[in-house]
Amino acid sequence: MNLKINSKIILTMFAVFALVIDGYGQVGLNKLAQSTMNFQLVSLSPKASAMGEAYYAVGKGAESIFYNPAGLADMDKTFNVVVDYTQWIAGINYIGGAAAWNLDNYGVVGLSLMSVNYGTIYGTSLDPNTGSALGYIDNGALSNVSAYSFGVSYAKAISTQFSIGGNIRIAGQNLGENQFINGATVKNNATKLVFDAGVKYYTGFKNFRFGMAIRNFSSNILREAIYEQLPLTFTVGTAIDLMDFINPMHSQEDALTLAVDFLHSNNYSERFNVGAEYKLLGMLALRAGYQTNRDIASWSAGIGVNKTIAGNEIEVNYSFSKMDIFKNVNRLSIGLSL
Repeated sequence: MNLKINSKIILTMFAVFALVIDGYGQVGLNKLAQSTMNFQLVSLSPKASAMGEAYYAVGKGAESIFYNPAGLADMDKTFNVVVDYTQWIAGINYIGGAAAWNLDNYGVVGLSLMSVNYGTIYGTSLDPNTGSALGYIDNGALSNVSAYSFGVSYAKAISTQFSIGGNIRIAGQNLGENQFINGATVKNNATKLVFDAGVKYYTGFKNFRFGMAIRNFSSNILREAIYEQLPLTFTVGTAIDLMDFINPMHSQEDALTLAVDFLHSNNYSERFNVGAEYKLLGMLALRAGYQTNRDIASWSAGIGVNKTIAGNEIEVNYSFSKMDIFKNVNRLSIGLSL
């Protein structure tokens, strides 16, 4: 009976997500590279990035807030906190963090924060002197150029197989000021209320599960006379532990997870991500993945080390992502579970 109810819930939510994406996101128009606040698309977790970002059915605990918030409900500890650092392309750096509290029958609550440092950016304005050799005026380094996101999350396991979760976030971006010839100044700042929602379902067949999430749902931003959309994404992911087939009697400390995600967005054509993670003795994790239909990203790999001290877990993870044209991307995180 519960399986039938959960299946109906999942199918209903899938239909709702699809309608939202098609109607609000206007994905049928195949609008490429026409969204704003795209900093929210950058993956922060080295675990997720090492697996080619095929993480929507894999992630659990605080880190899942940045992917599928339903993964919060998979927490097996009372408290989990993680801090992520990403050395992104073009001298841009990300730092983020999330914390989650397991309230048992009352669900799991979480907090998250993301901050973007764009480095030094120089501004220019038109030179009213038509005889100028350059044609513009160098205004020097811009101040207060940054982006951020912070929010609260909640997830709950409806049954042993099905969980649901969501985020409510404030996302903002400051891009300096425009100075016009007539002396007028316009600030390029925007702040929006953003929603994310996701579900996760364990089918009961081995360790096979799948997750779905919609991210960056918000109203449009008006810049000058143009309305811009946030990068709305809909992701369906699946994952399974291959060790259940290789060695059905294997220890729970060992796992070989294969994950595949399908992404549908309002600013790019469809993408597939595939990744794998091998855990040994619950202490060492080796990861690799690949992203398809990307302009500069392709394969990635990473490693993680987990150590339990007096019942508390300390986890350190690193990932390397190959990038074309730009320098390659490195990510590092440290987590603590109590």
